[in-house]
Amino acid sequence: MKTREVHRCAQCGYEQLRWQGQCPGCGAWNTLAPQTVAAKPGGKPLSSSPALSASLLEDVEVSGLGARSTGLRALDALLGPGLVPGAALLMAGEPGVGKSTLLLQLAGRLASLGRKTLYVSGEESLPQLRMRAERLGLLGAGLPAVAAANVDAALEGLRQTPPPDLVIVDSVQTLASPRAEGVPGSVGQVRAVAAELVEQAKTTGATLMLVGHVTKDGQIAGPKLLEHMVDTVLSLEGERRQGYRILRVLKNRFGPSDELLVFSMERGGLAVVEDPSTFFLGERERSLSGAAVVMALDGSRPLAVEIQVLASRSFLSIPRRTCLGFDTNRLHLLLAVLEKRLNLNLAQFDIYAKIGGGLALRDPGLDLGVAAATLSSFFDRPLPESAVFWGEVDLNGQVRPVVGEARRLKQARRLGYKPVFRPGDGGCRRLQDLQEGLFG
Repeated sequence: MKTREVHRCAQCGYEQLRWQGQCPGCGAWNTLAPQTVAAKPGGKPLSSSPALSASLLEDVEVSGLGARSTGLRALDALLGPGLVPGAALLMAGEPGVGKSTLLLQLAGRLASLGRKTLYVSGEESLPQLRMRAERLGLLGAGLPAVAAANVDAALEGLRQTPPPDLVIVDSVQTLASPRAEGVPGSVGQVRAVAAELVEQAKTTGATLMLVGHVTKDGQIAGPKLLEHMVDTVLSLEGERRQGYRILRVLKNRFGPSDELLVFSMERGGLAVVEDPSTFFLGERERSLSGAAVVMALDGSRPLAVEIQVLASRSFLSIPRRTCLGFDTNRLHLLLAVLEKRLNLNLAQFDIYAKIGGGLALRDPGLDLGVAAATLSSFFDRPLPESAVFWGEVDLNGQVRPVVGEARRLKQARRLGYKPVFRPGDGGCRRLQDLQEGLFG
């Protein structure tokens, strides 16, 4: 067989004949490596391809494609309709965050409801899976599992008659396809394995759940094409030392995206937190300065979180600014606005800010809470015990409305927070209004 040499990018899979320092596909440096591949035979001319006839969408048959419930109402709401036949889902997360545990619980719940499932593991052996299932209390549910490093084992499971309702592949980076070159986890292998599994799932009507690894930067490992091939992308987040996990929807063709579901880590696995509104507050002392409750919005769910700020006199030539849980650059902007608009001398203070409970948010509505906590710590005066804050602060010191005003206000009233510091009529229009409302 004739061969030829190409240079393939280790990150995006881009191929070209000559080597160069920067990949034209993704812009990464020194990622093109020479590989020997089989020469492709000449293809048929385009005119010999069979003609395709278009179909009217209203004539397409969709009977029998109704979504199946996962057995968890909260998870069904997160995914939209539930598990759609022929759909491909991708779940990614840090090592040890609980991806395998959550999916094994899902498979066990479906099996206990009489649904046909299959768990394909390329990372654990069958005895390891049995011990995990025993710890989770899933033995006796009739859950079939396969331990294999070849994609053909998963393809055979998808070809069963009738096909399984759910096939879990843990993980796509550990399987290899004999029809592709490279080692498991390489760009070519991940692309080939995912393409074969997704195509077979759409053909048979089984729901496919792929587990994906992440890089040290937090991105899903493999080609970006992997995220485009699937219908839904899920991300399981959380620190190993924290007692909670957050399942986020990053992409969803069948329902809303940017939604989340909170799980608590328990001895028997992951349990859904039905009402996480105050889950991240914990036990807090309301009489201390430098702490403000913010009604934040993550996805469509309002959460009451605590912003903590410590302003201490600095003995450094350049004061220290440390931020955990939200963007440090945003903290720099807010401190500059406070200095300019309220005539505060923050240049002599170290400022430390964090979100209580280890949560990370990107909500612009946190601005007003950060400003209130900073003022409270700077003057060393506690805020009103049941006060709640939200609003975006611009560079002129004006407080602007944010997304989800009605949902935040409804949740704040349901939880009994008063007074409410928010943008708009009856609230805070400027930072001066905030300072006067807090300290007179």
